[in-house]
Amino acid sequence: MIKGLLFFILQKVFREEVSAVAVIYVTLIVKGKKTFDQVPERIQAQVRELLAELDVPELAE
Repeated sequence: MIKGLLFFILQKVFREEVSAVAVIYVTLIVKGKKTFDQVPERIQAQVRELLAELDVPELAE
């Protein structure tokens, strides 16, 4: 799952659809190291969108 996650997210970064910082937070949230509440407000929308695309929108609650 982690390899697929990384591939998916790297595609987004290279297309400049999301910031690299949002990708880092998504990775940390999926791994259980951070919670959505710890995401800076300015990138919460990007993080929420990425989590939804990864079929884990509940992690953004």
